[in-house]
Amino acid sequence: MTNWNERNRAVIDEFRANNGRAGSAGNAPLLLLTTTGRKSGRPHTTPLMYLADGDRLAVIASKGGHPSDPDWYRNIVANPKVRVEVGDESFETEAIIAEPEERDRLFAVQAERHPFFAEYQQKVTRRIPVVVLRRSIAR
Repeated sequence: MTNWNERNRAVIDEFRANNGRAGSAGNAPLLLLTTTGRKSGRPHTTPLMYLADGDRLAVIASKGGHPSDPDWYRNIVANPKVRVEVGDESFETEAIIAEPEERDRLFAVQAERHPFFAEYQQKVTRRIPVVVLRRSIAR
């Protein structure tokens, strides 16, 4: 069984050492999302695939098709203030849970590009959420 914390730590280290690229993630567009733990209050960083949507980035809370939402998503529900690292940029923003129509549009685009997302949705009864992250105006 894969130890996801160890795997994620290796991807995070590679991402930061290579100006926002992690070969271990293949060619997938990858960002690092740092949330505040809803119970601990400590920062937690998670590597996630993303979809660029204009000046916004969308991430999917699939948890690999697991029946429950990922911890990072539950942290966002409790505190939407997050830090995003993408490429060689880093910015703070508010994570916004996509409303149903927007969620469906973004999910469909990402699932077309990466069909495993559609497979994850078919495996679970929960509606997999999509979270939108907007770069702040001042860079």
